Amino acid sequence: MIEKENLLQKNAVVVLLAMLCCFLWGSASPCIKIGYKLFDIASQDTASQILFAGIRFTLAGVLTIAFGSLFSRKFLLPAKKSWGMVFKLSLAQTIIQYFFFYIGLAHTSGVKGAIITASNVFFSILISSLIFHYEKLSKGKIFGCLLGFAGVVLINVSSGGILGSMSFIGEGFVLLSTISYAVSSVLIKNYGQKENPVTLSGYQFVFGGLVMLFAGIAMGGSLHGFTVKSTMLLIYMALISAVAYSIWGLLLKHNPVGKVAVFGFMNPMFGVILSAILLKEQNQAFTFRGLVSLLLVCAGIYAVNREGKNKQEVKNV
Repeated sequence: MIEKENLLQKNAVVVLLAMLCCFLWGSASPCIKIGYKLFDIASQDTASQILFAGIRFTLAGVLTIAFGSLFSRKFLLPAKKSWGMVFKLSLAQTIIQYFFFYIGLAHTSGVKGAIITASNVFFSILISSLIFHYEKLSKGKIFGCLLGFAGVVLINVSSGGILGSMSFIGEGFVLLSTISYAVSSVLIKNYGQKENPVTLSGYQFVFGGLVMLFAGIAMGGSLHGFTVKSTMLLIYMALISAVAYSIWGLLLKHNPVGKVAVFGFMNPMFGVILSAILLKEQNQAFTFRGLVSLLLVCAGIYAVNREGKNKQEVKNV
């Protein structure tokens, strides 16, 4: 156990594992849009989009519990008093977040989705500071939030004016999903003091995934086009959540939060680059406006995390 802790605290290991997590999370947006094509899910087919998400996260939950149990050398099961936390977390982190995200992403590009999604860092700071008072909202963090939001606004500027190319059901829904994720981050910070974070993530994925799965079926959703390629994509998408959350949780457990969180600025970078490559969205990713938007968001995330690392302002909860 001591050897594992020492290994996970080595700088090289932290960098490699954190970058792996960011790559996995960054690949989510383009993979979802590719999945819509492979499973023949139309942009207006909300029921099938919800069903698609439900299958992914149910499988992700099962894999998270399996990986967590393997690392812990015992089967992970929430304590009786923790089930309420699992249900509340699943509502914010899976059900509400991905209801808006999957629908929103069907009506916007992968590049925009990746950049807007990165704003969850800033919403997390604002909600944690202003509503729950878990940390102080310093000038540095305010500056970082302003930088990030400037990037989100810039990517949606068009000839029609500020946010002229933004639709509520597209970019608006993706933005709402980031707020829900921010709330879930604050809940994890609180609940993680009382229950194993990997256990919470695994079971909330299963519960939230099942809710979305049955909701999608009830709404008339269906998936077609199961091939080796589409099935492997679905498994990979489940592994994105299972592997990334498990590794990230272990890194946070054995290292200062700031040392790990600072790598979060790579999420939108991977998301934009992979969207450009896999979805052929170079016309958005590599334009002057797209690059400046990405740099603003990354700079904002870096500024926020460096501030937290340097001043250690997070309160114990």
